[in-house]
Amino acid sequence: MREISIVPINAIDAGLLTRLALCLEERFLATAVVRAPLAVPKSALNSTRGQLFFGSLVARLAAAYDTREDLVLGVTDFDLYKTSHQFVFGSSSEAQRCAVVSLQRLRSEYYGDQPDENALFQRLLKESVHEIGHALGLRHCYNARCAMYYSNSVFDTDNKHSHFCESCERRSRANKPV
Repeated sequence: MREISIVPINAIDAGLLTRLALCLEERFLATAVVRAPLAVPKSALNSTRGQLFFGSLVARLAAAYDTREDLVLGVTDFDLYKTSHQFVFGSSSEAQRCAVVSLQRLRSEYYGDQPDENALFQRLLKESVHEIGHALGLRHCYNARCAMYYSNSVFDTDNKHSHFCESCERRSRANKPV
């Protein structure tokens, strides 16, 4: 992977994404570039659930960006779901080299708390590292502090680190193309 394209889905705070890009560059030793927003209308939401299906969003990202050698990370305010999950903080497609993270359930306000920009950023970073890890071929880790640990709740996300444990770090290096 040479480059990570960070794609805001509609309007996402540019400062948040610029900060994310700097941290992802440091963690993955790849250039991270914030791209122009990808417009996704509210009509794309599942009208019954009020959520966006991950599969349809990743298809839009893969169609809009070349992901053969690089990786695309979409960041959205839409609440996401998958066929197998009522909601997801994010998800990824290893085959399409695309990952998406939703800010919806990472925001403190979602849980009735005061807005906390630092908590939001830390959660976004952890979930972005997690989903990029999946896009690079890593699986879930049993170490609750590892970024690859599966988050059942925002508390799991808050508890884990924004980097891989030693085992997952070794696996990520082994999976990198030469």
